[in-house]
Amino acid sequence: MFSKEFSVAVMVKDARKSVQWYKEKLHMESSVAEHWVTVWNNGSNWKIHLCEGNPEPGNTGIALYTDDLTRLAGQLKKENVMFVKDVTKESWGTYAQISDLDGNIIWLIEGSP
Repeated sequence: MFSKEFSVAVMVKDARKSVQWYKEKLHMESSVAEHWVTVWNNGSNWKIHLCEGNPEPGNTGIALYTDDLTRLAGQLKKENVMFVKDVTKESWGTYAQISDLDGNIIWLIEGSP
């Protein structure tokens, strides 16, 4: 169903300055690819996405990954999971968004962080 990998978005004012802080102060690995700025502990299965911008109500920043998003979405729809955004392909990847009972948005992303 879901892979062992996940990411959490943290809203920051300046992603490039923030990545330097995580590298220098917490000794984390990093990657900068356009808007996708991430930091993580060496060898871990999770990443922090340093997302530049303003917080969005309901958006938790939690992302779960899967190898086959279309199949997963079909399974979740059979379980009556509420989709805020159906499977969508963008230039950066394929994703969907679901909502829990309290309106918290969880991202489902095909591939790995």
